Amino acid sequence: MHGIPSAYLQTKGKTVDVERTELPGIGVRFEFETKRGVRLGIVAHREGRRDFILYDPDDSDTALDCITLDSDESASVGELLGGGRVVEKLSRLHREIDNLVSRQLLVDATSPYADRPLGDTRTRTRTGASVVAVIRDSGVETGPSPSTVLHVGDRLVTIGTEEAVGKAGRILRGLE
Repeated sequence: MHGIPSAYLQTKGKTVDVERTELPGIGVRFEFETKRGVRLGIVAHREGRRDFILYDPDDSDTALDCITLDSDESASVGELLGGGRVVEKLSRLHREIDNLVSRQLLVDATSPYADRPLGDTRTRTRTGASVVAVIRDSGVETGPSPSTVLHVGDRLVTIGTEEAVGKAGRILRGLE
């Protein structure tokens, strides 16, 4: 339960301290406390599933309840909670960090990765760039998992160096 505070959520000028803990072989756990003192956790599994955990206020090591959502349900909840602002936040981040670019890479009808899982592209391994969101007609899926299936018309929000993102685009088009 005691991770390193490494992320902060900004909401209307207020900051929420979020503890991030790597769970080897599983994914990442994020925990935070609400203004009312309720401790919540989210375990982001590598395959896309999310566990939402409500902790006992008298014992932070005891879960009172857990709700599990699959990757589609998680994406929908993320959209409801403001996931649609991811592109705006990435744009701001791009301006703040030298050498970091963000691009929306289109999955077109000629892509060898249309109707295949994102993991098949091996983008991060091959380029060092990361796909941080998938924008499609149904909404925005933030933090897509390797099992997220890509469809014609999807736009992959990809961050990395100019060279890495360019190579990711060429991979997506089947040129590398």
